[in-house]
Amino acid sequence: MIRITNRTLYQALMAAVVLAGCGVSQSKPDNNQTAAPAPAGVKAFALEKDIFSASLKMPGELVAFQQVDLYAKVNSFVQKLYVDVGSTVTAGQVLATLEAPELNAQLAGAESRLHSQEAVYLASKANYDRLYKTSQTPGTVSQNDLDLALAKQKSDYAQQEAARAAYREVADTRNYLQIRAPFSGVISARNVSAGAYVGPSGRGSEYPLFTLQEQKKLRLVLAVPEAYTSYLKNKSEVSFTVKSLAGQAFKASINRLAGALDSRLRSQRVEMDVANNDKKLLPGMVAEVNIPLNTADSVFIVPVTAVVNSTEKIFVIRVNHQKVEWVDVRKGREADGKVEIFGNLTTGDMLMEKANDEVRNGSAVTVNK
Repeated sequence: MIRITNRTLYQALMAAVVLAGCGVSQSKPDNNQTAAPAPAGVKAFALEKDIFSASLKMPGELVAFQQVDLYAKVNSFVQKLYVDVGSTVTAGQVLATLEAPELNAQLAGAESRLHSQEAVYLASKANYDRLYKTSQTPGTVSQNDLDLALAKQKSDYAQQEAARAAYREVADTRNYLQIRAPFSGVISARNVSAGAYVGPSGRGSEYPLFTLQEQKKLRLVLAVPEAYTSYLKNKSEVSFTVKSLAGQAFKASINRLAGALDSRLRSQRVEMDVANNDKKLLPGMVAEVNIPLNTADSVFIVPVTAVVNSTEKIFVIRVNHQKVEWVDVRKGREADGKVEIFGNLTTGDMLMEKANDEVRNGSAVTVNK
């Protein structure tokens, strides 16, 4: 038999009350609720148009204004050289003489054939003249004989002119035994010595006898990318430097534009004439060229930090009635921390000065003054 005492009953009742209290929850009004975040403050500026002045720096190459490789036209031997590498020559100057004894024999043969044909023609012409004079008396010479004499005269004259042309051909070929400078310049390469066999084909013709360059006037050649071709104009002045002449700046003007893009590089060839009377500059030098890219029309210019280049698009952030609005733009030229932009914008629009894609489109912001 189990006996329950008053003390035991009291303890049991207290335990039940404690357990019941653990399962009861009571809601109370929260007087410390967190308020909605205030709109973020950003720096903005009013969009304005201005003239964008920039320049393009790119490498260029200095090349000779004229350059030619001189070869021998006929099979021959080098008899004598009159110039060497570095020699300054004038137009028409003899650079080398060649010898080909067989040409002299061919010329003598051609001359003999010419004299022979001249004699034949003179005889046929005299015969025709006599027959013609005799034919003036009726019945003395038949018309057929007169026609045959005239035909013979014309045939002999044609043979004479053919012999004359053959003689002239050999004589002109012999003139090629003298190598002359086609223009004034400097000999930059010599690949033969006296006694060498040269000719238009075969051994001895792999390399030119001489390379002649005009160096008092050079060409500065550039390949300007497509994006900048619209800013190029004839007679525009550019400046350039070369590494071997540090601290010296040179001037040149755009003289020739290719007018078409290279199919591989998608760039336009641009040439500038450079006066080089003192020959400080040498063909083959690499120049760093500074090309001005100025426009006459005003455009929208913003700091580079105001343009966002995301993986999807390029845009600026416009603040309109304390709301953020992403506006797609296209970038133009960039220089000195400024960049041209083109898009659905108007003068006076407020743009974020330091934009990034973490500022979501449509979010609320305040402009710090």
